[in-house]
Amino acid sequence: MVSMPKLDPAVMRLAVRTAVRPVLSARLPVRLQRPLIAAASLVSARPSGITRRTITLGGLSAEQATHTTSDPETVVLYLHGGGYTLGSPSTHRSIASYLARYAQATVTTLDYRLAPEHPYPAAVEDAVAAYAALLADGMPPGRIVLAGDSAGGGLVLSTALRLRSSGAPLPAALVLISPWIDLTVSDLSETRDPMLSAPWLRECARRYIAGGPLDAEVDPLHADLAGLPPTLIHVGSDEILLHDAKRLAAHAQEAGVDVTLTVLEGLWHVVHLHSGLLRAATQAVEDIGDFVRHHTGSDTGREAGTARPTSTE
Repeated sequence: MVSMPKLDPAVMRLAVRTAVRPVLSARLPVRLQRPLIAAASLVSARPSGITRRTITLGGLSAEQATHTTSDPETVVLYLHGGGYTLGSPSTHRSIASYLARYAQATVTTLDYRLAPEHPYPAAVEDAVAAYAALLADGMPPGRIVLAGDSAGGGLVLSTALRLRSSGAPLPAALVLISPWIDLTVSDLSETRDPMLSAPWLRECARRYIAGGPLDAEVDPLHADLAGLPPTLIHVGSDEILLHDAKRLAAHAQEAGVDVTLTVLEGLWHVVHLHSGLLRAATQAVEDIGDFVRHHTGSDTGREAGTARPTSTE
């Protein structure tokens, strides 16, 4: 494991509450939220040995992160979070870099179109096009993992459902980090989430759906999940999407999906963004890396889906 500073989780939690939560406000215009979130993401860490480059994938811009240990034959197609309205490959460089390190893979973060300028189904179409481009380039589906956080986690599921319905070969596995998968925002957990609020989620859902029907693809918590690949779900115990993640895991299990749910005790929404700054965040990404390697055939021996201790010492 790379050397990590031992930051106090309480300090990081306070930083998130004071610097990020006010930006994620239903009252703040998207045109202001985007640069503010981009600025906040500059406070991050990245492991040594990472190379980044901008590529075009399926006609879309994407940022590719590789580590000196990365296998070019293993790809994680990463779909960033941000309520379908914010975020970019640059806001998620830290998590992509640590995932490249621990999954020993090429991590490609897609710059998919955002709402309200491009409501549903634009993001799904972009993700499907990027995945199809990987296949067209000769990448075996068994060496591709779809991963995403928050809205990106929901987009991973929507993309997998679209691929399944089209008869396309499915990826080796899915990774959902604090996934937002119920756009009705009707059954949130009552926790002291330092980042997210229900009003902001509702406003993001309004912008993304744009008056269209709330069908199963856009609201995957209520979709038929049968036949989807092995799925790993990470969620913090202190976030308002905890109940949704638990419901999704139960729903997937009932549909026969090989699903692993890991609840990160004492942690919050997409804590993984603090990899390299917070020990538990880095360990969570390492756990995801184990899962990716196992399901793409490059496992080093640790049991897939087994959560590492999330010590916050």
